[in-house]
Amino acid sequence: MSLQETSGQGKDGSGAPRRSPRGFAAMDPQRQREIASLGGRAAHQSGHAHEFTSEEARVAGRKRHARSDTNTGGSR
Repeated sequence: MSLQETSGQGKDGSGAPRRSPRGFAAMDPQRQREIASLGGRAAHQSGHAHEFTSEEARVAGRKRHARSDTNTGGSR
C-alpha cells in the first residue's frame, strides 16, 4: 500500500512529506453526510443500531452535566 505524498514540509515544519487527504477526508462534507446517513439507515434496518430509551438519555445527560459542573477551567 502506498501513500500519496506531496513535496514540501509538513505543518509542524519537521521536513516530513505531507500526505494528501484520501477517502472520506477528501470528500466534500455534503457527500460525507450522505454516506453516513446510508450507514445509519442500514444499521437500523438490520437491527444493529442502538436506540436510547428516555431513561438512558436522562442518565447520559446527568453524567454529561455533572462532568461539566466539576470542570470549571476552560472549554470542553
